[in-house]
Amino acid sequence: MENPLLQSELRLHINGDGRYRLPEALTFATTPQLYLQTAEMFNTPLPRLTFDLAGVQRVDSAGLALLLEWLREARRRGKEIRFQNIPGQLAAIAKVSGLNDILPLA
Repeated sequence: MENPLLQSELRLHINGDGRYRLPEALTFATTPQLYLQTAEMFNTPLPRLTFDLAGVQRVDSAGLALLLEWLREARRRGKEIRFQNIPGQLAAIAKVSGLNDILPLA
């Protein structure tokens, strides 16, 4: 069951079981709105959040910063977080930034 509240031009899709499918762009232009839309997702009683990045086609350092913020918030609330289907561009940014060992990339 998808939550229409979080469906906008960013098209973040929620399955209702802690799995999220991210939109095609995680950039300086999109991450502020996406961050605001997802502020409540950490209030769920579910112990694990999984983000599928298979549809992400454009990403920059702001997208990486958003994933780091989600990781920080998940840890603060005692939740497990996973990022799946990482685009090569994001993996490269994480590696150059020295963050590939910090992010739970699958």
